[in-house]
Amino acid sequence: MDLSALIKDFLEYLEIERNVSQLTIRNYAHYLHRFLIFLSDYPQSPSVSNEVRSGSAGKTVRSGSAGKTVNVSDISSESIRQYRLFLSRYVDDHGISLKRITQNYHLIALRSFLKYLLKRDIAVVAPEKIDLPKAESRSIKFLERDQVDRLLNMPELSDKEGLRDKAILELLFSTGLRVSELVGLNRDTINFDRKEFGVIGKGRRARVVFLSDSAVEWLKRYIDSREDDAPALFIRYAGKKPDDGQNANESMRLTARSVQRLVEKYVKKARLPVKITPHGLRHSFATDLLSGGADLRAIQEMLGHKNVSTTQIYTHITNPQLKEIYNKFHHKKQE
Repeated sequence: MDLSALIKDFLEYLEIERNVSQLTIRNYAHYLHRFLIFLSDYPQSPSVSNEVRSGSAGKTVRSGSAGKTVNVSDISSESIRQYRLFLSRYVDDHGISLKRITQNYHLIALRSFLKYLLKRDIAVVAPEKIDLPKAESRSIKFLERDQVDRLLNMPELSDKEGLRDKAILELLFSTGLRVSELVGLNRDTINFDRKEFGVIGKGRRARVVFLSDSAVEWLKRYIDSREDDAPALFIRYAGKKPDDGQNANESMRLTARSVQRLVEKYVKKARLPVKITPHGLRHSFATDLLSGGADLRAIQEMLGHKNVSTTQIYTHITNPQLKEIYNKFHHKKQE
């Protein structure tokens, strides 16, 4: 069976049956097409095609040096082993290799695809036989409370752009929203009376998000200053003005990249010693809650994590009980 067609069916299955986000589908398509092109070269030559090596895989199955059509029967334990070796040794034209976590993403997509094939009664390598390489420990970047206060005070409030940026920073720290969740918000989403709103997060999981008094105040001031009819909560003020039409208002919506840039701008302006992104403010939100004694399960719900094990990364960076034990017993004078 043609593997290219099966991958297409799998991506459509993710969209229709699993209701997976378009971003995840796009990533899975990239990872699986890279595997596809690898198989089109395997095992004719120990070297892979330029397209695979340069990281531009994904357009066609027949771009490899072998030029063959790839079938399900080409997937074997040995071809998967060679593919893992390829990912481990991968270097692009700029001399950059794949991080372990990125290698894992490729293998997670492949395992998911194999599970789908088994569900269709297509005989393939058992997905559980594909072990994930141990990923590097990632340091969590976050701000202390005084550093957060410095950052929040950086926007100039005398213009509408500064007022918008102030509201964005307050909202990020108040809620721990992902940047993709923030830019997708509309004005009518916010319930100011209850100081909360609902959001559909990663994995299409719904959760309730709560607002601090400060976030409510600055969001109201920002919204009251608006003179446009765009439904988006946060809009752009720079760049080309949208043409009249059905999508004119939507084109004014601020992008995730724009939010990343504005956070970077204010981090530099505040001269903070930590390079913080919008996701770093999400980390700061979580560590602030945990340091204050919040329950880990509650933080899991507020962050929209599927598993509490994801939330547990924050226990490694802030644990009041451990600090108390350290202060009590370290360098304790002998009686």
